[in-house]
Amino acid sequence: MPDRDQRTNRLLSLLSDNDYERLRPHLSPVVLDYRKSLYEASRPIEHVYFPIDGVASLVITTSDGASAEVGTIGNEGFVGLPVCLGDRDAPSSVYVQVPGTALRIDARIFRGELERSPTLNLVVLRYAHAFFNQVAQSAACAHLHRVERRCCRWLLMTRDRMPSGDFLLTHEFLGMMLGVRRTTVTDVMGALQKAGLIRYRRGHVSILDHEELRQRACECYEISKLEFDRLLGDTAVAPRTDKKHRLVSKVG
Repeated sequence: MPDRDQRTNRLLSLLSDNDYERLRPHLSPVVLDYRKSLYEASRPIEHVYFPIDGVASLVITTSDGASAEVGTIGNEGFVGLPVCLGDRDAPSSVYVQVPGTALRIDARIFRGELERSPTLNLVVLRYAHAFFNQVAQSAACAHLHRVERRCCRWLLMTRDRMPSGDFLLTHEFLGMMLGVRRTTVTDVMGALQKAGLIRYRRGHVSILDHEELRQRACECYEISKLEFDRLLGDTAVAPRTDKKHRLVSKVG
């Protein structure tokens, strides 16, 4: 497992020195507990979060109380996208689905820095483009690909955002991501475990055969991954950690 101090957020690693130095005093490490609310629908967004590990889920809730996950955010991006698009709230909510850690900044300060710096604004807008492409790809994926292939894709996406191949991933989250019932989740995860690709027990996943999981995933995994690399430059597995002040231990 990588040392905690050697992990960083991809977007923060892409910022110019000037942009990062203005943000750094306002960044505070926080723990992302399971089901923690990062912002609520139709309420002001008070903080922006840059995940280091873990996964946040963008959720739409209908008037009858039903919920659907429409996007996920990990260490490739940030939570609080409406802020960079000039809004103060959103019709969706974001909460933590896979526990982890993040760097947090007051939304008003972040909004001010966006107005001040064209280069910072460009980086977050490129992320916004990549995120919306991910959402669009996921919508097409839900209609066109079999559940098992989509499940492999989501497992790989979650693994990419975590420091190791062992992480919490509940039936509820998988069901929301895949748009299926819990019984279907149980069947699909059971089949992957029987094939020796994963170990799944009490909501905890261990990736045992990453390459075979990649072979079984639908093409949407590679498409989304390449699109993030195209728009954000450095790869998620090798961000610009040569800039030591961008690491988790060097904030505040």
